[in-house]
Amino acid sequence: MVGDLCDGRAGWPTELGRARLWYEPHLDRLSDDAPARRADLVQLEQIAAGYRSRLYSEADERQDKPRISSFQTTRRGGPHVHLVRSRKTTESLRDAAPFSQRSGGDRSSRCGSQSVCAAACRGGRRRPAPAHGQPGPALRRPRRRGDDDGPQHAQQGRIPQADVLVEGKKILAVGPNLAAGNAAEIDATGRIVMPGFVDTHHHQFETVLRSFLADGILIGDPGSGPSGATTYFEFILLTFAPQYRPQDVYINELFAGLSQLDDGVTTVHDVSQIHYTPQHSDAAIQALFDTGRRAAFGYFEGAGIPNVFPVTPSYKYPTDASRIKSQFFSSTDQLVTMIMGGEVYLQDPKTGTFVYPQSWKIGRQLGLQIAAHILSPFGIRPILDTLAANPPGSPLAIGPDNLFIHMTGMSDAGWKAVHDNGAQVSIAFPIEMNMRHGTPPILRMQSMSTAQNPFEPSLSVDVECTLTADFFTQMRSAMNLQRMLVNQMTLDSPNTVPGQNLPNPLDWGLPQSANTVSGPFPYWPPLPNGVPQPLTTRDVLRFATINGAKALRLDGKTGSLTPGKEADILILDATRINVVPLNQVPGAVVSLMDRTNVETVIVAGKVRKWKGQLLDVDLDQLRQQLEASRDYIFSKAGIPQNPFSSQ
Repeated sequence: MVGDLCDGRAGWPTELGRARLWYEPHLDRLSDDAPARRADLVQLEQIAAGYRSRLYSEADERQDKPRISSFQTTRRGGPHVHLVRSRKTTESLRDAAPFSQRSGGDRSSRCGSQSVCAAACRGGRRRPAPAHGQPGPALRRPRRRGDDDGPQHAQQGRIPQADVLVEGKKILAVGPNLAAGNAAEIDATGRIVMPGFVDTHHHQFETVLRSFLADGILIGDPGSGPSGATTYFEFILLTFAPQYRPQDVYINELFAGLSQLDDGVTTVHDVSQIHYTPQHSDAAIQALFDTGRRAAFGYFEGAGIPNVFPVTPSYKYPTDASRIKSQFFSSTDQLVTMIMGGEVYLQDPKTGTFVYPQSWKIGRQLGLQIAAHILSPFGIRPILDTLAANPPGSPLAIGPDNLFIHMTGMSDAGWKAVHDNGAQVSIAFPIEMNMRHGTPPILRMQSMSTAQNPFEPSLSVDVECTLTADFFTQMRSAMNLQRMLVNQMTLDSPNTVPGQNLPNPLDWGLPQSANTVSGPFPYWPPLPNGVPQPLTTRDVLRFATINGAKALRLDGKTGSLTPGKEADILILDATRINVVPLNQVPGAVVSLMDRTNVETVIVAGKVRKWKGQLLDVDLDQLRQQLEASRDYIFSKAGIPQNPFSSQ
């Protein structure tokens, strides 16, 4: 509209003033709340004074992203304040304590620490935010007749028409009709507003190997055909990983992080077993900082050392942890933190000496969380049993500072120690199902969980050489696997008397002579006692957000839209063809959405993705660097590049 009314000679924001003068006489006819609409126009004109041109209006008409080089914001004095404004339904993605109400000029209203909010609304137009990590202005949608601002769902953490007020990197308030003052506004009409996803286990160094192992399993097995011939341990860890240079580590880490930012994953635990030299470690850390998202740098070994490859003079794991902590992680007020990798199966074959007593000791001396892969195929079950027998407080006791990945195939004693001592568990549902790690242990965790002491996993993508790092896939896989098990256990329940008429061993289905139950549906038994209820979409959203933040000890900063936490926020487009009409918020996010619905991503108050496009990123250049890295690594590994290989 501005472009149609003005010729550009008047300058900015005078052009917008002329448009306002033209528009004001029509407001009584066009709006149910003309005074509020006039105030919006005045506010927009004031905000526009901070921009160098009318690009944002033109971009709104085109619905595309302005050129980053010419689209910047400057504001004077104080931190940036902005508001994500939703004007219809807000629903929590987890039942939470009610939001307290603001009164007077108080800008510090709080909601329950476990709240995870989503705002869903319909209609209206969006205004673009400026690039370079700072949100810009957006018109507040005018109030319509019939809008309801009541707090009737506050007790469950669901607040109609909720807004999210952010100052600098912190969330100041979440609630209906927040007073924005002179804050820039992002109109989330037709969108779902929720916390960013948290990935608690991701081997980001393997980005150049995407899809190489799409058919492969964990360890070689000739009887499994092609899947057992090209495998993770032999090819990814022992063949490809040793070929990486520090520059390969950097581009792989950076590209993986940006790819997940595009998908709405605002926090990651990078588990890259690529630390052959300090230069490799420094390159990985620098890439995590340069990505601009929240990350926990996992300092693990160089793959294959010492079990297969000997220790070299340049190999500094685990003792280099002290230097790394001092050089990069002396402050806790930064996006990137550190976790100590402490794999329990690393062992010098000549001396029989295990590495983990040293790595765990160093990690605990430095005050770091200690992470480890725990899964039966690598012979870890008896090692975990040994750890479980250590008394609490001893140097090698399982404790609340442990993050255990997978936990497949572990004993009752191992599980009891993990549960009783407060260790965290990360489950990579799709990978564990695909690569023969063992059945994801969700039912085991549910069987040990109580309302007073919940025992739930976080979610992780693991490796992109086999499956996608998309977090919508992680949530759906978690829900589907658990429900498949629970549903089949229910259907089998009339036939599971020990020693009698067991389920068909071919597929766990009903036996040939199946028992029936009374009622109109003889093969529809009720959920048996002791079998967990099916997971819901709200459950897996919790796994993907606040549970991940807890697993990385970051729940004081992220994981929910809670005043006082940092603003890691997603705006998901619920008007797209794969979602509309919106009927249920958690169901829409988990069951229907994908990365194309991730419209805006904010990390610690900075906009990193806007209107579907990553900001400040030259993807063409990065793609060329990634492909060059791929070509080098395949060549050095002696593996031919064959895009139609049957492996």
